[in-house]
Amino acid sequence: MRMRQLLVKTLREAPAEAELTSHRLLLRAGLVVPLAAGLYCFTPLGWRVVRNIERIIREEMNASGALEVHLPALHPIELWEQSGRAALMGQTLFRLTDRKEREFALGPTHEEVISYLASRTIQSYRDLPVTLYQIQTKFRDEPRPRGGLIRLREFTMKDAYSFDTGWDTLDASYDAAFAAYQRIFRRAGVPVVPVAADSGAIGGKDSQEFVFLTDAGEDTILLCPGCGYAANAEKAEFVPPPPLPGEQAPAERVHTPGKRTIAEVAAFLGVEPRQTLKAVFYRADSKPVFVAIRGDLEVNEVKLKNALGAREVEPMDDATVRDLGLVAGSASPVGISGMPIVADTSAVEAVNLVGGANEPDYHLRNLNHGRDWQATLVAEIALARAGDACRTCGSPLETRRGIEMGHVFKLGTLYAEKMGVYYLDESGERRPCVMGCYGIGVERMLAAIIEANHDADGIAWPWEVAPFDAHVVAIGAGEPAVAEALRQVESALAAHGLEALVDDRDDSPGIKFKDADLIGMPARLTVSPRSLERGGVELRFRRGSESAVLPAADAAAAVAKARAEALGAGPA
Repeated sequence: MRMRQLLVKTLREAPAEAELTSHRLLLRAGLVVPLAAGLYCFTPLGWRVVRNIERIIREEMNASGALEVHLPALHPIELWEQSGRAALMGQTLFRLTDRKEREFALGPTHEEVISYLASRTIQSYRDLPVTLYQIQTKFRDEPRPRGGLIRLREFTMKDAYSFDTGWDTLDASYDAAFAAYQRIFRRAGVPVVPVAADSGAIGGKDSQEFVFLTDAGEDTILLCPGCGYAANAEKAEFVPPPPLPGEQAPAERVHTPGKRTIAEVAAFLGVEPRQTLKAVFYRADSKPVFVAIRGDLEVNEVKLKNALGAREVEPMDDATVRDLGLVAGSASPVGISGMPIVADTSAVEAVNLVGGANEPDYHLRNLNHGRDWQATLVAEIALARAGDACRTCGSPLETRRGIEMGHVFKLGTLYAEKMGVYYLDESGERRPCVMGCYGIGVERMLAAIIEANHDADGIAWPWEVAPFDAHVVAIGAGEPAVAEALRQVESALAAHGLEALVDDRDDSPGIKFKDADLIGMPARLTVSPRSLERGGVELRFRRGSESAVLPAADAAAAVAKARAEALGAGPA
């Protein structure tokens, strides 16, 4: 393929709004063109990478025994109402109405539609187990698209769904998908760590994410160096510092002029933050909620949402707090009415805490749950942080940033019962299928590949996903000797089944070499009068610093050998 034909337009500098390395290189290498927030056009060069990623996914999903299907991206809203997720998805769900005033949704995921298909095709235990997958466009009205391809409003996902007769066979289907994911990410050149995760709006039981650890990530991951425990911060379990022991003492009202924060109150009264009771105000599905937690801890909003069974949880603004008669900085659950009080276990187990007196500049000493105040709901809703003790082995947890690359769930019978996915067992009894769900974001994987495979000069594609195997730089292509050598190189590469991008533009050698490094094909072959004087074609690999001049046939054979070895196929 000639660069003149491929519409490759590289940039010397990326737009200022491109903060992540992958975003900058995607734009500079001419792989994508932004259309609007969270929407990108793929150029022919970028689309070749997407297709290579999809090929790897298809090969490994097929090898795992999964069957490919194709489902509509436009869904009747009745399916989402049947599952209960029309309301749960809230504003994330794109809605539209057709000319007959029938309401539809653009699919953010496909549990409902795959369940519809399964309910009409699965009849007997003999049809199970089965795993169905597709590579399909998804739509989510993300409030804050970010990071180039990291968080989009329109994106491509490989989503798979398994159907089994019971939990034991679901475990086998889950393990098969898990192993396929490990192979997919390894082949794509993205190192991942499996971590425990929250299931979110999809629901279900066990859930794990495959996370690429990088400072460019938006997720916080808790890792234990002692036992290997790993979890997303939304899910991570830990052992908080123990409360101070003691016998319950009488409550005492104290004057705390101008002291509003936990640090200020603790210092003024000569106590530790873990001896205080923090009040945090939320709205859960638009209803006020009072949250009580020990002062040295923070609220995990995902755990809070799950504990409440809410669709959305958001902090109250100052105006709402005042309208409800709450005194920010001096609030406590003592005497609170008209709203549920959710208490973290830390606030219930501790004794003699300092909390607000519900009037400005006053606090109460020696507050105790059950005597001075009563929680409506008690749950573990504290956020794990670096240094907290691992619940498994007690070692201090460490934090890293990461990008979620894939997610696997054990859904159980949640959707099967709601959507009517049943089968007849061996005795003729009607039973719900036990389901699993497995997703990978294709564009996000492309961004992560670049984050994991680049240097100061540009992208360094892994062989399996590279848009082309080799970048051929032609210098002086108008000279007969160079033109003939270029034909020999292209023919030799094609004979080995290799695809090449040929830079035949009328640009300087410096620009061509910079663009070759920026675009990042695994091998670069330079054909020029100088290389011909030295005996042939100059070969240099993108991940190496040395070059060699070889006859065209030998250079092509060297590229083929390097590719085969990188893919684990041995010498060509």
